[in-house]
Formats: sequence, C-alpha cells, structure tokens
Amino acid sequence: MSDQGVKDAGVETEEAVAAGGDQDSRLSAASRAAALTALEDGDIRYVPYKDESDMPSIVKLIEKDLSEPYSIFTYRYFINNWPDLCFLTMQGDRCVGAIVCKLEVHRCRNTHRGYIAMLAVEKELRGKKIGSKLVRLCLDQMRDLGADECVLETEFTNEGALALYRSMGFVKEKRLHKYYLNGNDAYRLKYLFKLPQGFYDGLGCLGPPMDPLKLDEAPAQGIPEGQEEEEKAAEVVQGADS
Repeated sequence: MSDQGVKDAGVETEEAVAAGGDQDSRLSAASRAAALTALEDGDIRYVPYKDESDMPSIVKLIEKDLSEPYSIFTYRYFINNWPDLCFLTMQGDRCVGAIVCKLEVHRCRNTHRGYIAMLAVEKELRGKKIGSKLVRLCLDQMRDLGADECVLETEFTNEGALALYRSMGFVKEKRLHKYYLNGNDAYRLKYLFKLPQGFYDGLGCLGPPMDPLKLDEAPAQGIPEGQEEEEKAAEVVQGADS
C-alpha cells in the first residue's frame, strides 16, 4: 500500500460515510469482537478501534515488519475513514495484533470492494491463528456492509501470509512486478463475497456481481475445503489499491 492518493485523514470521503461511518456498524464491530474474545483462552482479547489513543500502538506494531515506510497520514486515512474496519488484538494492555481495512466503490467495476491494507501480529504469537481471526472479523464486517469482494497485496516471498489467505478462500489474481520499494514482486489476492456474472461460463472475475436470485440457475459446484495452514512468517500486508 502506497501513499499515492491518500487524502487528509480529517476529511471523510462520501464512500467512507456510507461504508464506515454508520453507528450501527460500529456496534456490530464491537459485538463481533466481544463474541470472538469469549471463545479465547487466557488473556487475549479482540477489540474494535476506539479512538486516537489506539493509534500509537497500531503504528508501533505494524512498523516492525514494513517493506516500505508509511506516514502517519496513511494510517489516519484508513482508520479515521473506516474505524469499524480496524480491529486490535490485546494481551493485557499490550497491542499484539492489528488489522486495518477499507471499503468503497471500485472506480472501474462499480463494485463494493474491501481492501486489507495492513495486518500484523507480534512474532512470538504467530502460528496461533490470531491473524486469521483478525481477517475473519473484517471479512464478516465487510459482508454486513454489502461488500462484493475484498483484495490485498502481499510480497510473493511471504509464504506465511500466502498460506493464511489461501486457507481463508483468497485466490491469486495477478503478480505485480517490482511492486515494493525494496524491488520485490507482489501477488494481488482476491476474496469473492458474491460470484460475478459469467463466472460459470469461464469469464473469470471481471463481471459485475451476480444477481442472488439467479444463483439457483448456476450449475452445482463443489467448494474445496480451506487449507488449515498456520501463519508462521511475517503477517504484514501492504499495497496500492487499484
């Protein structure tokens, strides 16, 4: 994720007001995080972003593994515009996991596209499925907000992140050459909440979302079970949403 096109975080976009500024959505995020916390053993808690006091902990955690530096305005652009798509994992008073996302209308396809901008988990807690639970919180929240799809970018060498997202139903959409400032390539991954028109005719994922009323007309398709692979490498995702 780059700073290109990042706006002043104090100004909410029209899409952000529609997708991220709704009070009912904030309540849904809080109840969803509380339900997940209730299933945890020990002192791990999942909480939605509260206010600016959470920002330093998020920045400190994510900066440990970044491929390229972000300005504070990048964090504020995402979190201030889509606060209900930001969740933290707490161990006592310490932030040990965080995910930052957005949801807006995609300018080319006119779909509601979610985007996972940042995901990070403390190294000593990786492999405990904290990353997958944070992603699931945001995917469920995006679904409630009417998302058609969700995308992200991750370095092609980040086997841990690739395994994590593959197990959750993401597929590789394209490879982006020399995408990061360090010269590494990236994979763009996509998760579909709704199948696009023409999908069963072999037209891929480029069409608009399929009318739910027409899903019964589609041929039966088996859905492979997600792979149960744990994340063991850096769980940080960044890329430019395009």
